[in-house]
Amino acid sequence: MTEFLQLALALVILISAAKLGGYISLRLGQPSVLGELIAGLILGPSLLDLLHHTPFTSQHLDETIALLAEMGVLLLMFLAGLELHIQDLVKAGKVSALAGTLGVILPVAMGFGLGHLFGMEPMPSLFVGLVLAATSVSISAQTLMELGVLRSRVGIGLLGAAVFDDVLVILGLSIILAMTTGEGGLASVGLVLLSMTLYLVVASALGVLALPRLARRVDKLPVSQGLTAFVLVTLLLFAWAAEALGSMAAITGAFMAGLFLSRSPLRERIQANIAVIAYGLFVPIFFVSVGLVANARMLIGEALWLSVAMIAVAIVSKIAGAGLGARLASFTNRESLQLGVGMMSRGEVGLIVATLGVSQGLLSGQLFAGVVGVVIVTTLLTPPALRMMFARPTAPAQSPPAAAVEE
Repeated sequence: MTEFLQLALALVILISAAKLGGYISLRLGQPSVLGELIAGLILGPSLLDLLHHTPFTSQHLDETIALLAEMGVLLLMFLAGLELHIQDLVKAGKVSALAGTLGVILPVAMGFGLGHLFGMEPMPSLFVGLVLAATSVSISAQTLMELGVLRSRVGIGLLGAAVFDDVLVILGLSIILAMTTGEGGLASVGLVLLSMTLYLVVASALGVLALPRLARRVDKLPVSQGLTAFVLVTLLLFAWAAEALGSMAAITGAFMAGLFLSRSPLRERIQANIAVIAYGLFVPIFFVSVGLVANARMLIGEALWLSVAMIAVAIVSKIAGAGLGARLASFTNRESLQLGVGMMSRGEVGLIVATLGVSQGLLSGQLFAGVVGVVIVTTLLTPPALRMMFARPTAPAQSPPAAAVEE
């Protein structure tokens, strides 16, 4: 069987399993994303390891699915940004800064203490803390969209806090790698901070001044699906620039592209067109892929107790840190808890940071197994926990009507 036919068959299985898992989850009163994540765990190395048995012999199949999954998370974060308005995010600046910052500081501190407790050297202990500080907000964003509360105070604050979390974790990575390799030192950290600032300034200027106008002009051109093509090019360009030029996560760039295009009078059409592509193909692959790369079998043996300790620290530190930041920003106790729970998932971001630690010799195989446990538990726990947190009605979002686009 050719590599393309193997990919085609794999996509049939993955998308079908994701949709079936999502349907069952909804019937059980849970967010559909929970069922999609569980479907990935069943198909992945934790149980069936389906894609490593006949007829799947292609050496590139895993990599191809991982690339399609990355496209899925970019589309998901773009749609999350499209749901919001810039004014909402600006108003949430205080809670975003406090929740994002404390949501990094406390996990780093508690992770460092955990490493010391297990007899690790200072640098690996610090890296464990940094891994536990990473947040994968895409899963929470999808859950909040399903619950219809993404534009609540908690939802807006959560997405803003995730941006601060992204920036601080990347800065922390730069500092640790500079200390470990001895290359660049403070100069490399300063360069990362400068590139982040320049990206945010330039991307914001282009997004506010140009994107809505360009979207309208492209829509008038006699080009088949010109608007959809323009939107896809824009979100990919913003995502590429965020990581390649701005030293930030690509999902941050995709989120910003959606946020800026939310000002366009074409927003509803854009949302409808992109949602078909996202939820019909790429997003299900992303959610299933989280289970495909997280192997629960690694937790058997000595790694089990370390993993249990890391899971406990990961949950407590993120909820307490981000929740305290929200409380200091005048959120109610319930809203603070909701935001903290929303920041709990580590998802693919935790695995990416941990993989970098392994390549640099900062994490052992046992520690990586512990990170896998953190990713599995926090990722599966977040959707039902959020649903439970929002079970009772909360105050509606104090958001202005859709902002008019400046001519």
